[in-house]
Amino acid sequence: MTKTKTRIALIAHDKKKDDMISLAGEYLDFLKTCTLSATGTTGGRLANELGLTVERKHSGPVGGDLQIGAQLVEGEIDCVIFLRDPMTPQPHEPDINALVRACDVHNIACATNVSTARLVLSQLIAARSFS
Repeated sequence: MTKTKTRIALIAHDKKKDDMISLAGEYLDFLKTCTLSATGTTGGRLANELGLTVERKHSGPVGGDLQIGAQLVEGEIDCVIFLRDPMTPQPHEPDINALVRACDVHNIACATNVSTARLVLSQLIAARSFS
């Protein structure tokens, strides 16, 4: 039996991108074994600063969140790490809500802050070690 790679979407609002880089750095060895998708700038930073292989989508405000949502609906995403900035209005809030709703509809783990992201990533690592 072959193990399939965990498929993770990584998204971060502008004020949370540094947090995403720090988080990904903490879990770098694990993330290197995963299939990663990310929205535009976040994906670029993950690739450039951490050397991760990332399938980059458009930036969130121009449809990247919707592209991730489409992957999720097609069964191509196992988990979403979406570091949201709750203090800054987002012009694409309907797209963000649609993505989070798609996670709920399709029973996909969706971490929206660093604490929850750590829990989800730690659980994914633990589950892999038992399989």
